[in-house]
Amino acid sequence: MKYIFTVFFALLNFVSFSQDDLSLGYYLPKNVTYNPEIPTPQSVLGYVPGKWHVTHDKLVSYMKTLAKASSRITIEDRGKTFEDRPILLLTITSEKNHQNLQEIQKKHIELTQNGSDVLNIENLPAIVYQGFSIHGNEPSGANASLVAAYYLAAAQGKEIDDLLDNVVILLDPSFNPDGLQRFAYWANTNKSKNISTDPQDREYSEVWPGGRTNHYWFDMNRDWLPVQLPESRARINTFHKWYPNILTDHHEMGSNSTFFFQPGIQSRTHPLTPKLNQKLTKKIGNYHAKALDNIGSLYYTEENFDDFYYGKGSTFPDINGSIGILFEQGSSRGHAQQTDNGLLTFPFTIRNQFTAALSTLEAAKSMRKELLEYKRSFYNNARKELTKNAYVFGNEKDAASSYHLAEILKRHQVKLYELKQDVAIQGNFFKKEYSYIVPKNQRQKRLLKAIFEKRTTFQDSLFYDVSAWTFPLAFNLDYSENAAISNIGNEISDLTYRKTKPVSKSNYAYLIQWHEYYTPKALYEILANGLRAKVGMKPFSLENNDYDYGTILIPVQNQKLNKEELHKLLQKIAAENHIDITSVSTGLTKGIDLGSNQFRALTLPRIGLFTGSGITPYDAGEIWHLMDQRYDIPITKLETGSFGRLTLSKYTHIVLPNSWRQSFDKEKAEKLKTWVRNGGTLIGYRNAAQFFKNNEFMKIEFATPKNDAKNISFEQKQDFNGAQVIGGAIFEAEIDRSHPINFGYKNDKISLFRNTKLFIKPDKQSYNNPIRYTKKPLLSGYISKKNLDSLSGTVPFRHNDLGKGNIILFTDNTNFRAFWYGTNKLLMNAIFFSDEM
Repeated sequence: MKYIFTVFFALLNFVSFSQDDLSLGYYLPKNVTYNPEIPTPQSVLGYVPGKWHVTHDKLVSYMKTLAKASSRITIEDRGKTFEDRPILLLTITSEKNHQNLQEIQKKHIELTQNGSDVLNIENLPAIVYQGFSIHGNEPSGANASLVAAYYLAAAQGKEIDDLLDNVVILLDPSFNPDGLQRFAYWANTNKSKNISTDPQDREYSEVWPGGRTNHYWFDMNRDWLPVQLPESRARINTFHKWYPNILTDHHEMGSNSTFFFQPGIQSRTHPLTPKLNQKLTKKIGNYHAKALDNIGSLYYTEENFDDFYYGKGSTFPDINGSIGILFEQGSSRGHAQQTDNGLLTFPFTIRNQFTAALSTLEAAKSMRKELLEYKRSFYNNARKELTKNAYVFGNEKDAASSYHLAEILKRHQVKLYELKQDVAIQGNFFKKEYSYIVPKNQRQKRLLKAIFEKRTTFQDSLFYDVSAWTFPLAFNLDYSENAAISNIGNEISDLTYRKTKPVSKSNYAYLIQWHEYYTPKALYEILANGLRAKVGMKPFSLENNDYDYGTILIPVQNQKLNKEELHKLLQKIAAENHIDITSVSTGLTKGIDLGSNQFRALTLPRIGLFTGSGITPYDAGEIWHLMDQRYDIPITKLETGSFGRLTLSKYTHIVLPNSWRQSFDKEKAEKLKTWVRNGGTLIGYRNAAQFFKNNEFMKIEFATPKNDAKNISFEQKQDFNGAQVIGGAIFEAEIDRSHPINFGYKNDKISLFRNTKLFIKPDKQSYNNPIRYTKKPLLSGYISKKNLDSLSGTVPFRHNDLGKGNIILFTDNTNFRAFWYGTNKLLMNAIFFSDEM
C-alpha cells in the first residue's frame, strides 16, 4: 500500500512539474526560427497553451492580435452564435497569395464549373479548411489552433515559405464557441494545483448537459447538411465560397484510446462518394503516420468510424469534390488523467492535434496538383452522369415547410425555380406558390441526389450515425424525382416566403386553417393576448371555402379587444407567421356551424420541459429550440434534480424527453400522477414508454423481436449485435386525420424518423391507433429484417386519460436535429389539443 501511495504522489509531482515547465517548444517543430515580432499565445493568454483550457473570449483575443501583427493572416467575423459569440475565420497564406486572393478563389470555383478543363492549375494553391473542436468538450483541437496559428504566422525559412505559397489555409479555430466556453469553465474551475489524475475526479465528469453541444444542446457535427444552426450556416457559406481541397475535423474520443485518422472502415462509405476519394484519403494518411511516428505517438486507422452520413464534417466534403478527414484524439477530459496508455496530459493531446494539422498541410502542398485535378474530375464526371428531368417538391397547404427545404438547398448553392403553373405528377398536386422545381442537371447534382434519394440496400449493416435523411420526407412534402423540365418557371434568386392574403375586417369571426407550419406560433400569440379561440373537430364549408379538421375559430364578439383592435392584431399575426386568416360574415356552414359544440374552446398552455441528470440533452434541446426559436412559445426548463421542490400546478403541460436512465423514483412518479389526475398533460418521448409502463401511467404491450445468434463467432459478435441497432431510418405510418394528434396533415400517411426498438402493439380499439406503421413501413434507411417484421403494424403514438388529465407518448423523435419539420406539428397538436383527444 505504501508503494502505491508513493507512485501516486510521484505522478502528481510529475504532472505539476510538467505543467509549470510547459513551453511552446513542446509543440513546435525543432530547428525552426520564429519571427520575434509575432506575439506568442502566452503573451496574450497569460499562459502557454495546455496549462489551462482556453476560453473562447481569450481564443478570439489572441487570433485578433495575431491577425494585426502578421501580414500572412486576415480575419473575418462571420456572424454570431446563439450566445452572441463571434464565429471567426482566419485566412492564412503568403503575402503574394493574399494580394491575389480573389483570383485564387475565382479559379477554385471555376474548377467546379463547365469548361474547367482549360483552367491552368500549374501555380494554383490548394485550399485547406482546418476546423477545430465542433464538440466543445473535445478541446484539444481548439487549443491546438492557438499553436497552429502562431506557427503559420511566425515560422521562418524556406519550408514555411514554400507551404504558404502553395496552400491557402482557412483556419476555423472553434467550430463551437458556446460549447467550448462551457467546457473550459468546467475544466478550469475544477482544476487543482496538484492535478488529480484519478479519472473519477470531478474535473473529468462534467455536469449536465456537458460542453459537447452548442447553446441549444445540438450536436453540431450532424448539421453540415441540414444547416439549421448559425455556426453551421457560417461554415457552409465559407465552404461554398471556396470548395476546399481538404477539410479537417478535429475531435476527441474515449480517454483510453490513442489517435485515429481517416480513412475509416471503407465498406461504410456512402456509394455516392468516388472510390478515388478514399484512395486520396489513405495517401494523405501516410503523412499523418510519418508525423506521428516522429513524435512517438500511437495511432490507428481503417478500424472504425465511417463516411456514410453527409451531415458530418468529415463526410460532407466528400459529396462536394473535397477530401474530408476526421481526427480523433484520446481525450484527457481535463488536464491529466491515468489511462490504459499511461498518463494522458492535456498538452500531449494538443501536440497530437497540432502535429496532424501540420501533416495535413504538408500533404496538401505535396499533393497539390493531384487534389486540384481530383476536384476538377469530380465535377466533370458528375456532369457526364445521365440525369433527366427535375425534382419537384411542395405541399399545397403548407408553403412554409416547402420554403424551409428550399432554404437549405439555396445554402448549398443549388439552383431553384418556380413552377410555371400548377401541375399534377404521379398522383400528387403541386401548387405554384407552394412548390419548387429543381433541375437535376446542375453542378450540385450529386449533392442533390444525396438529399433526395431513398436508399434501402447497403453494403454494410453498421452505421456510426443515421442511415437515411431523405429531406422531402423529413419535411412532410409531396415530391417527385421525375418532373418534366417543361414545368420550370423563373429562377429564384432571392428566396422569400409566400405572399399571404390581406386580412379583411369581419364583424363576425375569423378562421385559420391548421395546415401551415407556423400556425402553432400564431395560435399561441392569439391566446397569449387573452383572446378566445376554438378548434373545429370536423371539416366544414363556408363562403366557397373548405375547412379541414383543426380549423381555428376566433369570434369577434366577447373579446377583450374591439373589432378594430382585433383586426389589426390578426393582420400582424398573419404577416409575421406567413399564414392566411380568413374573415367570415356568418356562422351558417355546410357541416358544423361556427356555434356548434364541435368547436372546442382552447386555453393558453403553460409548458414545462424536464432537463438535467438522466435526460438526453439532444432531445431536450431540440424541444427547447423548437419552442424558443421557431414558435416563440415560452418554456420552463425543469431540473430533474430539483423535482421535489417543483410546484407542478404552474404548468398545464410537461414534456419528458428521452432519458438514458431512470430520472424518477416511485415517489416522484406518484407526484407526477397526482398532477396529471388534477388536469395536467404529460407528454413523453421514446424511453419514457418504459417509465410509463413500469409506473402504471398507461398499459403498454411491447413487441420484442427474437435475436438468436446462429453460426456467429465471438469475433463476429459485435457486428452481429450492431446490425440490430436502428441507427436512424425513415418509416411510413397511416394516420387517422380526424384524430386531434393529426390535425393539420393533409395526407393519410406520414413519414416518421425512428432510431429506437420500442415496438408497441396497437390497441384493440382502432380509434385508439391514430398513427400506425404500415405493413411494409420502410421508406429509406437500414433496419434488420427481424426488427422490420416487429415494427410492421405497431403504433408510435399512445394517448390515455388519467383522472382529469392526459398521458401522451411518442416512441419516435418528432423534432430530430431541428430539420425534421414534418412532424413538429405532432408535438404542437399534443400541446394545444390534448384535452380534445
